[in-house]
Amino acid sequence: MTITKAILLIGVLTFGLITWAQEFPRAEIGADYSYARYAPSASHTQGLSLNGGGGTAVYNFNQYLGIKMDLQGYGSNSITWNIPPGPNFPQGGIFKAQGNLFTYLFGPQVKFRTPKFQPFAHLLFGGAHSNVYGNAFSTICQPIASAKCSFRGAPSGNGFAMAFGGGVDIPIGKAVSFRPAEVDYLLTNFENQFNNSNQNNFRYSAGINFNIGSSK
Repeated sequence: MTITKAILLIGVLTFGLITWAQEFPRAEIGADYSYARYAPSASHTQGLSLNGGGGTAVYNFNQYLGIKMDLQGYGSNSITWNIPPGPNFPQGGIFKAQGNLFTYLFGPQVKFRTPKFQPFAHLLFGGAHSNVYGNAFSTICQPIASAKCSFRGAPSGNGFAMAFGGGVDIPIGKAVSFRPAEVDYLLTNFENQFNNSNQNNFRYSAGINFNIGSSK
């Protein structure tokens, strides 16, 4: 093989690699099952295993970097409150209340694309909502608020949320990928009379991802 042919061959292979590397979907839409281990900061509330699901959407600026939206919801669960007497609950007591959890998160995603595996990582910020605190207020503090609780208004069910983690997608075609695992540290911050600090939670998700559009 002459030097000229070798240079041409290297040029063709390099161009092919660059061309392959630059191909990426403009958008990705996912649907998933999600499990969250909710860890309340208040000692009078037990941890909960929450099952739910949701979806994600990513707009890719290039083959590596995208902006992600992550929406998840978890069904209603019964929570036991074993509250000792204190400033907010003069009489204390053991109570039960139903509650759900929703998270709304947005942020950057970095993804590395290969033909067989596509690992990714993200850092997401947003909010969380739960009706458990309103339900607990109705159960514990009413109809005679002054007897059981030292406050009258229902506590806020909204708080700050953040997720940091990642996972892997396995392509099963140009348009579809299977996501066997995504693992996140999920922080929520519900500050009210029932909780007054961060909740350090764990989240696992799995599902399917659809690629939409192309860089070419």
